[in-house]
Amino acid sequence: MIKTTTLTLVFIAVLAAAGEGPALASAQTTTIRVIPAPADVAAPPADAKKTASGLASKMITAGTGKTHPVAADLVTVHYTGWTTDGKMFDSSVSRGKPSTFPLDKVIAGWTEGVQLMVAGETRRFWIPEALAYKGQQGRPKGTLVFDVELISFTESPTQAPADVKSPPSDARHTASGLSYKVLTAGVGGRHPKSSSAVTVHYSGWTTDGKLFDSSVVRGMPITFPLDGVIPGWTEGVQLMVEGEKTRFWIPEALAYKGQPGQPKGMLVFDIELIKFN
Repeated sequence: MIKTTTLTLVFIAVLAAAGEGPALASAQTTTIRVIPAPADVAAPPADAKKTASGLASKMITAGTGKTHPVAADLVTVHYTGWTTDGKMFDSSVSRGKPSTFPLDKVIAGWTEGVQLMVAGETRRFWIPEALAYKGQQGRPKGTLVFDVELISFTESPTQAPADVKSPPSDARHTASGLSYKVLTAGVGGRHPKSSSAVTVHYSGWTTDGKLFDSSVVRGMPITFPLDGVIPGWTEGVQLMVEGEKTRFWIPEALAYKGQPGQPKGMLVFDIELIKFN
């Protein structure tokens, strides 16, 4: 049975607004659905597996993926956390929205444990305090129990693509000097216009491989009028269809044109066009 109560949520894996990592310190009081603790919340059962670090886990639902995330990957998960006395302290399930975050920016038990999973899997973890919050003030104490569903994972954009320095031989080029390569095909044949409002996920690097902006790291796509951004975006996104992911090499003349405080030189963007109108 699910009941409703008021409690303080400790957001385990929500990215800070500035993209500086998880806002593990933030808490807020809100009314949410409380998900009852599992019967084995007090201690790992006999069939749980244990790692050398002391992390215990048990698969609840098998996944469909074949590969495992690595520590630097961005993972998208649903999760619920309880203390061993059965009190729920956080749940993306109750909030109704999965969380996306870099796996190496959360508590150590999560970083280790989620790497054991494949996409589609749900696993229960018993995380000892040494791999959780280590007695930090204002954090849940003792062993923590999490049910985690790994929805998906992708390579972190902090790792620049191998061809970031220059367009590869199979890239296409427009008359303006824009270069691009389709990474994932989209659906349909409609293209946005310069006047369209587009919703995208994107990551941008300088050609020396430094990530300077990423909606992916922030965990939230962005919507904007296509004629209100740099010319390379306005031109390039019009080449795309919904669901497509494309890499663009945008020369400085189509980017920030040497403006103070903006990234200099050619810029490289991976853009996923989610939708437009």
